[in-house]
Amino acid sequence: MSLHLYNTLSRRLEPFAPRDAIPTMYVCGPTVYNYVHIGNARGPVVFGVLAALLRRRHGGLRYARNITDIDDKINAAATEQGVPISAITDRFAAAYREDMAALGVDGAFAPDIEPAATAHLDEIIEMIERLIATGHAYAAEGHVLFSVDSFDAYGALSRRDPDEMLAGARVDVAPYKRDAGDFVLWKPSGPGLPGWDSPWGRGRPGWHIECSAMAAAHLGRTIDIHAGGIDLQFPHHENEIAQSQCAHGGAVFARFWLHNGMLNFGGAKMSKSLGNIERVHDLVRAWPPEALRYALLSAQYRQPLEWSDALIEQAVRTLDRLYGTLRDLADVDADATIPGSVDAALDDDLNTPAVLAEIARIAGEARKADEPGERRRLKGELLGAGAALGLLQQAPSAWFARGTADGDDARIQALVDERIAAKQARDFARADAIRAQLADEGIVLEDTPQGVRWKRGG
Repeated sequence: MSLHLYNTLSRRLEPFAPRDAIPTMYVCGPTVYNYVHIGNARGPVVFGVLAALLRRRHGGLRYARNITDIDDKINAAATEQGVPISAITDRFAAAYREDMAALGVDGAFAPDIEPAATAHLDEIIEMIERLIATGHAYAAEGHVLFSVDSFDAYGALSRRDPDEMLAGARVDVAPYKRDAGDFVLWKPSGPGLPGWDSPWGRGRPGWHIECSAMAAAHLGRTIDIHAGGIDLQFPHHENEIAQSQCAHGGAVFARFWLHNGMLNFGGAKMSKSLGNIERVHDLVRAWPPEALRYALLSAQYRQPLEWSDALIEQAVRTLDRLYGTLRDLADVDADATIPGSVDAALDDDLNTPAVLAEIARIAGEARKADEPGERRRLKGELLGAGAALGLLQQAPSAWFARGTADGDDARIQALVDERIAAKQARDFARADAIRAQLADEGIVLEDTPQGVRWKRGG
C-alpha cells in the first residue's frame, strides 16, 4: 500500500504522490507573543512524523513552518511591556524552538525552512499589488482588502456558503469595505505601531497574506501538502486559497490539505481565550518530554484528544515498560529496522495508534524471546518502530534517570504495581525484570502484612 492521506479539500482518503521528485509541505506555525500551549504542539509533532516519512520515502523534502512575527497581539504585548516587537518575538520564537526540540520535533521531524513574516515584506507587497492589478483586491482608506466575491470557489475547503461563513465568523464590518466578508491584506499603522512603507502608505500586512507569500517564496506556487489545526480551516486557510490562487492565475495552491483535531482540556477545546491551557514550556519541565510526545501521538491526528494528567501518566508507564524491555536486551547488538507493519500503519493516514500497538506487540514478543537471533530481530524492530515516531531513541539509563521526586515516586509505585500484576498473571519473567530494574535504581522491595512496599537505598 502506498501512502494515503485524508484530504480535507476532497473529504476523501487519497493516494499521495509528490508533484515533483521532492515533495513540498507547509505547516502553519506560531504567532510568537507568548509561550505556546500543548494543543499548538500537536501539529508540529504529528506532521513531523509525516515529514520524516516523506524524507525516507522520497530522499528529501522541502518543509516550511512559518513564524508569525507581525500581529496585533504582538503589538499589544510590546506596548504593554514598553519594548520593541522584536524583544517579544525573538524571545518567544526561541522558546518555541526550544520547546519543540524538547518534544522531539528536531532532526528528521523538523522543518527545513522557518520563514518569518518580517523578512518577507517585499513578497507580501508584491502579491498584494498583483491582486489589485487583477481585480481581486482594492485599496480603501489606507487599507487593502481582498474581494471575496471575485473568487467563485470561496468556501470550497470548509464546505460552507459564504453567507453562512460570514454569519458564523467575527467579521470587522467597516465603512471602507465593499462587502462585509472582504478581508484585510494590508492595514495602516498609526503612531506607536510597527509599520512598513508601501504603495498604500505606512502599514502592516494582514495575517492571511503572510502565509501565502511565504509559502510561494519558499515552496513555489503549488505545494503538495498544506497542514495545520482544524481551527485554521476557516477563515485562515480558506483565505490563503483565495488570495494565492487569484494571485497566481488560478494555479492550485495546495494539492492536499491536512488538519489535526483539537486537544480538549476539562471537556472544552484548549485555547488561550478560554484560559484552559497547559503551556509546553511548563509541561516539559514537569514531565518527561518523551511521554508528552507519546501522548500526543496516542490518538489518530484528525480526532480530538482529551488531554489530562492521567493520559501523561499512562504514557510514562508505557515508556517505562518499553525502556525496561530495551534494558533487558542491553546485551543484544541490533540495527534499527522499521517493520512493514509500521509502514503500513503510517501509510493509512498516519495511523499512529496502530504504530504504538505494534510497538507494544513487538516489545511483548521480545520479552518472551530466548533464541539470540530472534532477540536481535525483535530489538531491531522495536528500535525501528520507535524511530518512525521519534520514540525510544535514548538510552534506557537516561530514561530511568529522569524525573522530579514526586513524579519519580509515582513512576516507581507504578512499576511495583505492574510487578505485582505480572506475578498474579504468572508472567514471572516480567516480574523478575522489573525487580532487577528497580534494584539497578537502588530501590529495595519489602514484603509486609499490608503488601509490597519500597524504599530507596539500604
